[in-house]
Amino acid sequence: MYKVVLVDDEAIIVEGLKKVVDWQAYNAQVAGVAFNAQEGANAIRTHSPDILFTDIKMPDADGMAMLAGLRSEFPKMQITVLTGYRDFKYAQEAIRLGVTRLLLKPSRMEEINEAMGAMVSNLKTIMPKTEEAAEEPPANSFIVRQALGFIEQNHAEKLTLSEVADSCYVSQWHLSKLLNKHTNSSFYELLNASRIREAKKLLLRPEYNIRDICERVGYADVGHFSRVFKKAEGMSANEYRNKMR
Repeated sequence: MYKVVLVDDEAIIVEGLKKVVDWQAYNAQVAGVAFNAQEGANAIRTHSPDILFTDIKMPDADGMAMLAGLRSEFPKMQITVLTGYRDFKYAQEAIRLGVTRLLLKPSRMEEINEAMGAMVSNLKTIMPKTEEAAEEPPANSFIVRQALGFIEQNHAEKLTLSEVADSCYVSQWHLSKLLNKHTNSSFYELLNASRIREAKKLLLRPEYNIRDICERVGYADVGHFSRVFKKAEGMSANEYRNKMR
């Protein structure tokens, strides 16, 4: 039996879908529901559903990041998006990321049934593939770009892999695997590289001393910053500053 998860910040839509769809006719059952993006991600990891109905314009959600995260981590899961957002480019991106159907709210019953039929049909025709043989989905590249952008914008904070993964709506394990595959670097290597890039810019400004720069790029300890900088650049921060002068 196919497992279904329903996610929407409008409880009336979730309850309506639960009641009006003849799930048994599709050999399916509702395994879980959620009313925001984070609850939705948790429900999906808990139930590993075959089918998802979700809104991606929720108050706490970056819709495309959430969608890419779901498609990347659960590539066989069939997704129908329910949205009130009428934008052609938005729809194009959702389809590129691999949704089965995109339905505008309010959706008619025949549209919902057609989407359900299409998702079940897709599930029946999915052939088992090894991870190595499977085609790389566009969602994976989207997630990596999202993660790198988040690191670049937040490297001055005490940033963790968990926080970056949450921003991309994927698990830590999955994000770590994607980063290694696409960049040949670990999360901490990417974080340090981002911090050192910013430190090099600040070293060109004489009003900042080394301690100031260390703190501004996210290091709590000058000694640690000095070791990381020398390993990355082959010289100390002061040597780099003198060289660039």
